[in-house]
Amino acid sequence: MNAPARILEGPKRPRGQRAVQPLIPSLERRRLQCHIAMLVGDVLALVAGFWAGGFLYQGNIGVASSLLFVQFLVPIFLTMALYNGTYSIPSLKSANRGLFRAMTAVALAYIAVQSITFYDKSSYQFSRGAVTLGLLLAVVAIALMRLQMRSFVRWRCGRTVVNELVIDDGGPDVAAVGTVCISAREFGLSPDLDNPHALDRIGLVMRNADRVIVSCPPERRAKWAMVLKGANVAGEVIDDLVAELGARGARIAGGHGWLEVSSGSLGLRARVFKRLLDVAVAGSALVLLSPLLLLTAILIVAEDAGPVFFIQRRLGRGNRFFQMYKFRSMRHERSDADGNRSASQNDDRVTRVGRVIRSTSIDELPQLINVLLGDMSLVGPRPHAIGSQAGDKLFWEVDQRYWLRHALKPGITGLAQVRGWRGATDTELDLKGRLEADLEYLRGWSLWRDIRILVATVRVLMHERAF
Repeated sequence: MNAPARILEGPKRPRGQRAVQPLIPSLERRRLQCHIAMLVGDVLALVAGFWAGGFLYQGNIGVASSLLFVQFLVPIFLTMALYNGTYSIPSLKSANRGLFRAMTAVALAYIAVQSITFYDKSSYQFSRGAVTLGLLLAVVAIALMRLQMRSFVRWRCGRTVVNELVIDDGGPDVAAVGTVCISAREFGLSPDLDNPHALDRIGLVMRNADRVIVSCPPERRAKWAMVLKGANVAGEVIDDLVAELGARGARIAGGHGWLEVSSGSLGLRARVFKRLLDVAVAGSALVLLSPLLLLTAILIVAEDAGPVFFIQRRLGRGNRFFQMYKFRSMRHERSDADGNRSASQNDDRVTRVGRVIRSTSIDELPQLINVLLGDMSLVGPRPHAIGSQAGDKLFWEVDQRYWLRHALKPGITGLAQVRGWRGATDTELDLKGRLEADLEYLRGWSLWRDIRILVATVRVLMHERAF
């Protein structure tokens, strides 16, 4: 965080007030300069690329064809670029984002020109080879130009591109990189809505700030909010209740403030894709592995007469119970339906067949049935028995965030398992490690991530903590 700024005093003001010069130089004009420089650079890169493509393909004849094409392309490109945010603050902040948006605008403009000339029956005027080569060279030229522009943007605007000001008025400490942090007490700033001079002083301090964050006690938040709303800046007030509740958004309705604390884990399309993957893989696996499943069942009954499956009540999606299937690996009369005792190395309850199928994860295969039934998914947080403990505490007693992991269907495998968090939870650390992995999985779900986890699971089917 930058060192606290200092007041720059000017001429005396009426009633003994001190003038405050802007603490932060304005970046608005500099950002505009960067936008213009990038726009000119993009246009020049397009023209140069198409010129080079035409010349390399057909000499002067190709140049004439390519430059005619680019005359149609540039206006449409600029329209697309201005519309999709190619020249915006987010694009200045992230060079990769700006490049992606520029490339998107080029692609859309190219398609538009081709479509227009096709339906206008004027495409014969352009050499396809020259235009295609010109497009490729133009894309390369834009990429190289924007890579060079990163230094120019940093020189003109600095690392953050926007001016962020933190006003500390006695609230929680705020650690933000690249911000200017000032003390309201040292600067004599007070959100006194009955004192125009006090508001004038705050306005001058905030001048040229693009974003202002105020950290203050609860009783002053409403006043600071009122000040920020009239300051013509993007303003935020720190409220740790948002973090405590894990709020995702806020709205006003019926005269009340509403904090969104949950919104469902996956959208409809994501749920459909995940379910299709589950059904396709689980159904195929049950057919292909049926000889192994049958052999395992026979061996279990042969060694210890009793049921083939161990059925245990587990916590699933929405914190609801379901019956989970496993191959029975313990002696029938000593099975632990509530999961009060975790299996350990040399556990006398485990049969000889059970030791083999536990170490190879074969005992988990009947959960493919749970997947087809819709109780489980191939990938997700592993379901636990209600009596499971980490050390001498129940799982939710260790960390109440434990309940958050049930926002998705439980899985046969998961991110925690491929990272090595498997087996008995002898200590609280054993639970916390897998809980953090489960919560990370919930925050960043994607179909491709599920596939990667399934592939990675093959490497950990046999593990040293399988007792």
